[in-house]
Amino acid sequence: MKTLLIISHPDRLGSASQQYLKDSLPQTDQVTVHHLETIYPEGVIDVKAEQTLLQAHDRILLQFPFYWYQAPALLKEWQDQVLSEHFAYGANGDKLKGKELGLVMVIGAAEKEYQVGGREGFTISALTTPFQALAKKTQMQFLKPFLIFQFQYMREKEKMQLLISYQQYLTVRNFDSLKAKEAWYLEKLQQIKTTEENRFVLDQIEDMIHETRENIDEIQMYLDGNL
Repeated sequence: MKTLLIISHPDRLGSASQQYLKDSLPQTDQVTVHHLETIYPEGVIDVKAEQTLLQAHDRILLQFPFYWYQAPALLKEWQDQVLSEHFAYGANGDKLKGKELGLVMVIGAAEKEYQVGGREGFTISALTTPFQALAKKTQMQFLKPFLIFQFQYMREKEKMQLLISYQQYLTVRNFDSLKAKEAWYLEKLQQIKTTEENRFVLDQIEDMIHETRENIDEIQMYLDGNL
């Protein structure tokens, strides 16, 4: 699976959250990072190049700060120009059909504010309806958004979990399933078994993951047989 990460941020270098995400990017040729403001500093978009890039990838992720309940101006301009008729929709406009569309959104307010009774008054699901409609119109599968609330207040442990979840969102099929996450962890464990000292500990962790999976499968078989 090849992922295209389209980033829109007018001051990426000055953003602590964007720099952390940049440093968290997985080291793989399966992820293409595409920062619109760097590539198009004058705002003049190469539509054909962008369309070619989209066609070469399976998962399209839009990463941006949530400005006034919408994406930054250049990303909106990118949508208007690149997702054109006869390419993304309309007659013969099926070039994105079957691909995945996801959002990586950095949000300044607390998560509790985006619910009934919260200060924002609307859920994130409601506020991202235009992107959901975009996915439907272009025949793409809309993924569960990756939401980062109040990065500036995160503790180190929370940031480490963010790093792991971010890498999974970029690289793992069915990233939200427990089995897919287990496979990802096992793959990473194999990659870092470098010394005899840490090999023993990592082997124990690997055995624990396999044992937990067997227990879950047994429970699922029991439930399936009694429903």
